[in-house]
Amino acid sequence: MSIAALPEGDWIRGISVKQPHAACLLAGAKTIENRPRAWSWRGWVLLHAGKAIDRPALRVPLIARTIRGRELTTGAVIGVARLTGCHQDPDGSPPCTEWAQPGAWHLEVSDVQALALPIPAPGQLGPWRPTEDLVDQVLQQLPGFRP
Repeated sequence: MSIAALPEGDWIRGISVKQPHAACLLAGAKTIENRPRAWSWRGWVLLHAGKAIDRPALRVPLIARTIRGRELTTGAVIGVARLTGCHQDPDGSPPCTEWAQPGAWHLEVSDVQALALPIPAPGQLGPWRPTEDLVDQVLQQLPGFRP
């Protein structure tokens, strides 16, 4: 992809997610990411698998079924996705999806595309700005990607 095909300016962020939750997002089964605070960022994000693994989550049947046979890469960018919204379910209402945690803010995730090769990267809490080099490495693996 040529630089001319990319949007001008600040168009992408990173989001770090513990495994196995990152693998569930990458699989396309999990369409929300639970967070303690609302996020204002909307648009494309690098999906970064954090260094930590949420070991108790490995025993949750919904998660176990979703990640069966998948590698749980850590400390690397594993895909790209679009954040389209952020909401909380109203008190007393049913959860928006089976992945929703009560009281959490739900980042709405769509258009997930996996990378063939994970790209090691540090990541961090909250939405973070990837380096130009990291974005270039991701785009090399997604030649048809058009933000």
